[in-house]
Amino acid sequence: MARPRRTWHPDGYYHVVMRGNNRQKIFPGTRDVREYYRILTYVFEKYYFEIYAFCIMTNHNHLLLRSHEVPLGKLMAILNKRYSDYFRKKYNYTGQIYENRYFSKEINNPIRQLNASAYIHRNPIETKVPIVKAMEDYPHSSYQYYFHNTKPPFPFLNLQYLPSLLPHEAHNNKKAYTQYCIDYDPKEDSTKHLEPWIVD
Repeated sequence: MARPRRTWHPDGYYHVVMRGNNRQKIFPGTRDVREYYRILTYVFEKYYFEIYAFCIMTNHNHLLLRSHEVPLGKLMAILNKRYSDYFRKKYNYTGQIYENRYFSKEINNPIRQLNASAYIHRNPIETKVPIVKAMEDYPHSSYQYYFHNTKPPFPFLNLQYLPSLLPHEAHNNKKAYTQYCIDYDPKEDSTKHLEPWIVD
């Protein structure tokens, strides 16, 4: 049976997840994460896009993004191929790296976007044994740049959009946005849009 064609809108916001085959590690070390950043920057220079939240775990990653110029599928095809080529060469790996095609869900409701971003940022503290005590301590997530209110080192990362979705009294306040992530409880979120992708 043919796989369903993915939809894409240049004004759409998408939560994208990529996971390793059999939940194997696809980002074993810091150098691998840095290579992923390098490839993201390479793709950004070819086709403009914006990422609003990301978290790179050892066996999967999350992106909340908007692809302005090309279909999301084209963007992800380049990104995933270049990273898998790097991974195979570095680790002398053969076989399937990724579990399936990437998961993607269009999210255009502002509250759902905030919740999706909070879900993404909370990944390192929601594991069975938390990786870090606080989200800002996890080095491979965009949360640290919101928390410390620092300029991100990546041209594709937009830190203005998510805080702009907050209620008027907290509008455009990065500190208020980080508190939103702290207070967010996925168990009480009636707008959840995917099964948990928490690393074991």
